[in-house]
Amino acid sequence: MSLLYIIDGYNIINHPLFSRTHKKIKNTQIALLEFIKTGKLTGSLKNKITVIFDGYPTSDGCDYGGNDIEVIFSRKISADDKIKRIVEESANRKNVVVVSDDREISFIVKSLGARCLGIEEFVGKDEKSRGCQKNDLLKPELSYTQIHKINQELSKIWLK
Repeated sequence: MSLLYIIDGYNIINHPLFSRTHKKIKNTQIALLEFIKTGKLTGSLKNKITVIFDGYPTSDGCDYGGNDIEVIFSRKISADDKIKRIVEESANRKNVVVVSDDREISFIVKSLGARCLGIEEFVGKDEKSRGCQKNDLLKPELSYTQIHKINQELSKIWLK
């Protein structure tokens, strides 16, 4: 039975495990898709992969995904809202795996009966296959999403 991986694209791109190795690449979206394909992070080739990015696609004419990976741009809504909708509309939620460090997404996904993987669990598979030790991995105390929310709150308080 195949799984459906729903991946919060910018959540991975902005995570230190990804950004430290791909920081010099111009199109990080394409780099993420290649990273997922070449690292075989979703296991079996039968598993379906959907990567969701906030906003609109760039106008540079890039081919996002091809046949292997479905790429969705959330457009006017947030990627988090798009992920929630996809999970809610899934017929077999037990076979859905969402990849995100966002606690709210994790809570909602689990309450809907799907599974949630953190970025380190998902990307860390590739690190292990390359022989990196767990101690070698950069271990942030806060996720990118948490840092972003804190910065927004601080901006509201201090930059009135």
